[in-house]
Parts: sequence; C-alpha cells; structure tokens
Amino acid sequence: MAQARTAIVTGAARGIGAAVAKRLAKDGFAVAVIDLDAASTQDTVTAIEAEGGRAIGVGADVSDAEQVVAAVAEVAEKLGPPTVLVNNAGVLRDNLLFKMTDSDWDTVINVHLRGSFLMTREVQKHQTEQKYGRIVNLSSTSALGNRGQANYSAAKAGLQGFTKTLAIELGKFGVTANAIAPGFIATDMTAATAERVGASFEDFKKGAAAMIPVGRVGTPEDIAATASFLVSEEAGFVSGQVIYVAGGPRD
Repeated sequence: MAQARTAIVTGAARGIGAAVAKRLAKDGFAVAVIDLDAASTQDTVTAIEAEGGRAIGVGADVSDAEQVVAAVAEVAEKLGPPTVLVNNAGVLRDNLLFKMTDSDWDTVINVHLRGSFLMTREVQKHQTEQKYGRIVNLSSTSALGNRGQANYSAAKAGLQGFTKTLAIELGKFGVTANAIAPGFIATDMTAATAERVGASFEDFKKGAAAMIPVGRVGTPEDIAATASFLVSEEAGFVSGQVIYVAGGPRD
C-alpha cells in the first residue's frame, strides 16, 4: 500500500477479531485492537508486535456512544486517522423466543447493531476526510434464520441492510462497505455453545463438518483472509456485498 493505514478491529481480544487484527497487521496496517477491557487485548497486541507489527489495545463498550467517541479519538491520536473499520464485536444470548428475556434481546441488538452504528458513525468522519475507507461488518449465516437465535439472527440480518446503505451513502467518498457472513467457525464462542447443549466440542465440530460441502468447519483465519481482501486497495470496486464464508453456498 502507498502509506501505512490505520485499522480498527472491534471484539479483537480473541477468536475471529484477533485473527483479523493479526492478519491486517501482517498486511501492513497499524491496528487498534478494541474490546470491552483493555487488558484483554494484550495477547493480540503482543502477538502483533512480536511479528514486527504496530498495535495498541483500547478498552471500550461499543454500545456506549461516549466510550466509542473516546476510543476512536485515542486511536486517531496514537496511530493516525483510522480509515479501515472491522465491526466484529458480538455476544450471544441464545434462547427460544418464549424464554428470551428483554435483556437477552437488548444486549445482542445493542452490541451488534448499535455498536456497529456508533463505531461507523465515528470512523466515517476520518474516512470522508481522507477520501478513502474500508468498512467490513461481521454478519452470519444465522441471518437466514436459526432456532434459538431470534435476537442474533435479527442483528446479523440488520447488519446486512446497514452495510448496503453504507455502501450507497459513502461510496462517493472512496469508502466501500461489505459484510462477511461466516458459517460454523471453531472459536471459544462455538465451544461454549457445544458445552451448553451438552456435547463435546470435537463431536460438535464433527457434526457441523458433516453438513458442510467442503467437509470441515471454518477457522478464524478463513474469515481473516476474506477481510484482508475486502480492506485492500484492490477491492475498491467491491461494495455493498455480503460474502458467505461457510464452506458452501448459502442463500
């Protein structure tokens, strides 16, 4: 790339977010690793620095407007104007509809949807000033519907509409917006789901792999590779798209 750009990855203390942050650092970006607690970002930051990359950890609740404003300001001051944003922060509060509480619903919608909105609204100021930007939102195959995930499915489907609108509004400023919709990815989050349903993680992964055309479950690095392309200079004519990274076709 012509110059070192700054990328923000939310929910990057572990899992998909950590893999994306490490990949973007390898691609030459200075990376701000954002998660709820700054201390939790240290492993990701240390891993990036060990490879010769540049990174800082920032603690912020992405669903809190004041914390988002402060976090983005800190990133701009320490690393330079952030022109790349990966909205990955997410939580699960799975339950069947009749058991789902108000809190289960609000927590998931606030982190995924409100969080992505607040982060994007703040970062786009820098992107439009620089006349360049890349936004990647993490959706999910659950956007197509998934038993026990009315809240998560609604949030992930909402992110797809949000992405397409960003592409329309921000395109004239040289900013693209795309979404990645992962299928089954082996992470702490899916391990926790296996535990909750009383299955060993290995059996859970085998069961999932049996239904995936390529015959395996995904890794965080699979998602990071797709994010790497979408935030690249070469992806400047790809915008408003939802890419299912799920080992097979999804509608």
